[in-house]
Amino acid sequence: MSRRILLVDDAIVIRLMLTKILTSAGYIIAGEAGDGLEAVEKYKKLKPDLVTMDITMPKMSGIDAVRAIKAYDPEARIVICSAMGQQSMVIEAINAGASTYITKPFNRGKVLAAVETALR
Repeated sequence: MSRRILLVDDAIVIRLMLTKILTSAGYIIAGEAGDGLEAVEKYKKLKPDLVTMDITMPKMSGIDAVRAIKAYDPEARIVICSAMGQQSMVIEAINAGASTYITKPFNRGKVLAAVETALR
């Protein structure tokens, strides 16, 4: 069974990059969200196996979205996507319940390794 992933980033180009990397490895994109609020709503509706979550987004930050998703589903698996220089925010996201993180710009091998680690 292929694993279903919800992509959350306010930049469409980032979602497209992740879609290309993940679908080429056999993952299914269950849905996409452009902000943290939409991410929480879509998580509840789609119940994906994993979420990739940007940190800095409109309406609700990725960190707040991680907290909301983990409050709804403590077993949720979330991989944070951060830009370079966001180390303190990555630590905050991990403390909020994210499984691991990847940094932009994305490297295919590192993205797949992070996803596989989070899904274990």
